[in-house]
Amino acid sequence: METPTKRPLLKTISSNSFRLRSPSLNSVRLRRIFDLYDTNHDSFITIDEISRALTLLGLDADKSDLDSMIKSYIHPGNAGLTYNDFVSLHSSINDLLFGLEDLQKPAATKEEQEESDLKEAFKVFDENGDGFISAKELQMVLGKLGFTEATEMERVKMMISSVDLNHDGKVDFSEFRDMMRVLDQ
Repeated sequence: METPTKRPLLKTISSNSFRLRSPSLNSVRLRRIFDLYDTNHDSFITIDEISRALTLLGLDADKSDLDSMIKSYIHPGNAGLTYNDFVSLHSSINDLLFGLEDLQKPAATKEEQEESDLKEAFKVFDENGDGFISAKELQMVLGKLGFTEATEMERVKMMISSVDLNHDGKVDFSEFRDMMRVLDQ
């Protein structure tokens, strides 16, 4: 039986979904990824945890390559990457993968960029990807961000109902976009 060849990790993850243009959205998404990788919830992501996560994603990275790439981001005495180390690693990979692409791509109009950023923001809240933000999803994101409102489902439901124009108990992208535009004024 033939064993699959291992591709360099950086070449296999070069996609626009890896990068977000809005720093605050990137922070929320990176926190979610960090929490998913930190399988034992010790606030560190080890090389083994990253390797397992990449394997589950279908990205078979050579563990020694992974170790050499990540080792410089792990502070001496730590078992793995802290969240801040993970952010630094992500930033370096982002610069490496997308730095030249930004120079070659025509600039998006302000409206196109705004729409794109809003779609990315919506995806952060729409955790199950069904096209709606439910009260439960909003509660999860607020909790990860440390907002006290996350502890009271009634307050979360009130937040949903305040922007839920069609009264279906969920926020769709159009309602989300309208809410964000009002907040931006």
